[in-house]
Amino acid sequence: MSVEGEGETRSGWRRPVTLRDVAFAAGVSVATASKALNDQGRMTAETRLRIQETARRLGFRPNSLAQSLLRQRSFTVGLLTNDTYGRFSLPVMAGISDALVDNGVSVFLCNIEDDPRLGQLHVEAMLEKRVDGIIATGKRVDRKLPVELSGLGLPIIYAFTEPAQDSVSFICDEEGGARLAVEHLVRLGRRRIAHITGPTTFAVVHRRAAAYHAVLAESGLPVLPPLLGPWNEGWGHEAVAHLFDNAAERPDAVFCGNDQIARGVIDALRERGIRVPIDVAVVGFDNWEILANASRPPLTTIDMNLTELGREAGLTLLSLVDGKRIEPEIRKLPCRLVVRESCGQPPDG
Repeated sequence: MSVEGEGETRSGWRRPVTLRDVAFAAGVSVATASKALNDQGRMTAETRLRIQETARRLGFRPNSLAQSLLRQRSFTVGLLTNDTYGRFSLPVMAGISDALVDNGVSVFLCNIEDDPRLGQLHVEAMLEKRVDGIIATGKRVDRKLPVELSGLGLPIIYAFTEPAQDSVSFICDEEGGARLAVEHLVRLGRRRIAHITGPTTFAVVHRRAAAYHAVLAESGLPVLPPLLGPWNEGWGHEAVAHLFDNAAERPDAVFCGNDQIARGVIDALRERGIRVPIDVAVVGFDNWEILANASRPPLTTIDMNLTELGREAGLTLLSLVDGKRIEPEIRKLPCRLVVRESCGQPPDG
């Protein structure tokens, strides 16, 4: 098995050989390859020699951070979540895994639901496995996980969940994402933009609504009172009736608090013979691709870049484990606009 030449680009530049490449060529796991190259772990002398010779043949140069990190470490990081469906934690975990895998570090995932006792049991299991650190993530950014992580004596990172005081945390720039959505509609020439969103008990509802209000005020456009309800398609369908049935002035665009609401809005508009995006443009939030791509027409939406958020969290944890000083703070990562057919490019786009 060989991966020689895989990293070469059309310009002749060859990307650095990674630990993953060595593991693939040697027919072993990334963790086994890492242990062999660091003279650690239990394996036959033949296996260790074969991995080391494969690394030399491919021209593998160990990452200095990985070398210092992995020396006398467990090669594992704990990931705690209460996101039962994995809607938010899975892309975060994918980013974390991307950041860690080439350092030979595995992710130990535990779903604690909303059960403090279960959370404590999982933390104890992680400590028994001597994880190098823990990343806590959840299904919403304004609720803490039901488990205490302070005083554990190892690095802790919070990603897409409410952090502990004086901790390192990563969240999405909700206000910035909402601005991208509404500014896009304004550039399209839409002048009466409605906002249908989720329950008032969610902090993100207020952050996105504030950005919606600010953009319209800056543009000299009327601000319609946001319609608040559940995070589901049924509410989006129902809200269209409030906005379009017997209304003196109908909106020509709708900014929705999530993609499920947007899907309901699109379906309800189609039932009324209102064309999307010709008559009404629709933008969602989350970029839940399985839903956004299946909408008719496919949905323009805001991507929270959760995979990148997870990657940044993973790299920061590596730095903490390596002994580097990271200032405790909440770091907001930018969102991005994903344009599909429910509202297209502006005239200058």
